[in-house]
Amino acid sequence: MAGFSLENKTAIITGGASGIGEAISKKFATQGANVHILEFNEESGANIVAAITKEGGKATFYQCDVSNHKQVAGIIDTIAKENSIDILVNNAGIAHVGNLEGTEESDLDRIYNVNVKGVYNCMHAAISKMKEKGGVILNMASIASSVGISDRFAYSMSKGAVLTMTLSVAKDYVTEGIRCNCISPARVHTPFVDGFIKKNYPGREAEMFENLSKTQPIGRMGKPEEIANLALYLCSDEASFITGSDFPIDGGFIKLNG
Repeated sequence: MAGFSLENKTAIITGGASGIGEAISKKFATQGANVHILEFNEESGANIVAAITKEGGKATFYQCDVSNHKQVAGIIDTIAKENSIDILVNNAGIAHVGNLEGTEESDLDRIYNVNVKGVYNCMHAAISKMKEKGGVILNMASIASSVGISDRFAYSMSKGAVLTMTLSVAKDYVTEGIRCNCISPARVHTPFVDGFIKKNYPGREAEMFENLSKTQPIGRMGKPEEIANLALYLCSDEASFITGSDFPIDGGFIKLNG
């Protein structure tokens, strides 16, 4: 299989049935991976597995709340009984809009439980399995982990934690043959973005979509497939010398703004 083959690799992808996660699931499957999708929404999970298998790929869906430590551990144990775990992509996450004063304790807890504890739960469950022969962990951070974004207090907190967890795991397990990196996207056009605009700016959807697109110096939002392409490279053997790194994919947002 040409370029960045994942043939005979077992990949676990959280939040792998919509947006960026869906694109990663499909991309990995086309490159030969046996894809295991952990997804909260049962309908979405079933649909993406059907789409992948229709194209000849291999995929399995597990309904999962990544914030539930026991549930995550049980699912990953089940996967490991049949397959060595080669790749873990921690993509599942939720957003919150609000500054410090606009963030209730319940908001903070909700974001933390999914975006931080969820990543911890999956890595904690998978790392001992990966130590047997090495593997790759890829975490989905955000440009909000390294630059100030207005009205994203809780979200920025969570993605900053994802970045530093990535560095810690990369350092602690580099001698075990485990690589750990993260991707930091800017705004990517997903169903979440469309839903956010429709909810908050009814009747002004086209205008707001254009405004949000222009916040990227490149003049548009990213595409989920573009993030998936980077994820594929970082999880492939071609990236075997890369660990402990954060990869902004942001249309120039960090370096060209300001």
